[in-house]
Amino acid sequence: MKKILGIFTWLWLAAFGIFALLGCGGEEKSDVIAESAFEPYKTGEEIRLKSVLGQEITLVRLERGFALKGSEDKTLMFDMFGTFCAPCQKEAPALMAYQLKNADKFMTIGLVSFDKATDEEVVENFVKKFNAYYFISNSKENSRIAGQILEDINYKRAMEIPFKVVIKGGVYQMLSDNLNERGGEMANYYLGGVTTEIIGKDIARINGESNLN
Repeated sequence: MKKILGIFTWLWLAAFGIFALLGCGGEEKSDVIAESAFEPYKTGEEIRLKSVLGQEITLVRLERGFALKGSEDKTLMFDMFGTFCAPCQKEAPALMAYQLKNADKFMTIGLVSFDKATDEEVVENFVKKFNAYYFISNSKENSRIAGQILEDINYKRAMEIPFKVVIKGGVYQMLSDNLNERGGEMANYYLGGVTTEIIGKDIARINGESNLN
C-alpha cells in the first residue's frame, strides 16, 4: 500500500499539500509540496467533475456527505487511489466488473490522489491497462473532496491508499474489516485493497437486499 503521512487530516492541498508518500510496497518518497489549508464545502454546494474519459457528473454537498445530483438514491463509493499503486491496479478490473453489474444503484468515483499523471497518462497507464472504465476524476478538486471525506469521518491516522468510503443517502456507511486490522470491527472506510466479494456483501447489507456481487 501507499502510505501518506499527513500532519493533520484537515490540512490538505490545492495540488497535493504537505505529505510524505511511501512506495506501494517500496520505500520511495515523493517530493514535499507547498501546503494549502483545506476549505470545507458548504451544504448545498455543487461540485462538477469530469472523468478522464469525458463523462461529467455533479456532486452535491449534504450536511455530512455527498450525493450524486439527479441520482440521489445511488450508493456512492469514493476510491482515493494512485495509478502507480500496485493494490490499486490489482483491484481495478474487479471494480469495473462490479460497477457494470450494479450501475443502476451504485457508482464508483475514483479520485486520483497524490499522483502527477495527466489525464492522458491516467487513461493509457491505468484505465486501458487495467480495464478501469468506471468514473475516474483527475481534477485538482480531488484533494479537496478527499480532505472533506477525512474530515467527515474524523479520520485522525496517517492515510494510506487505496482508501475507500461508501455513502448512501448522505450518510457514511459502516464497512467490513477488509484487512483484519481492526479485530473484525467495522469502520466507515476500507483501507487497502478490497475484494468485490466484501464490497458486494457490504452493499447488500446497506441496501437491505441480497448480495449484488
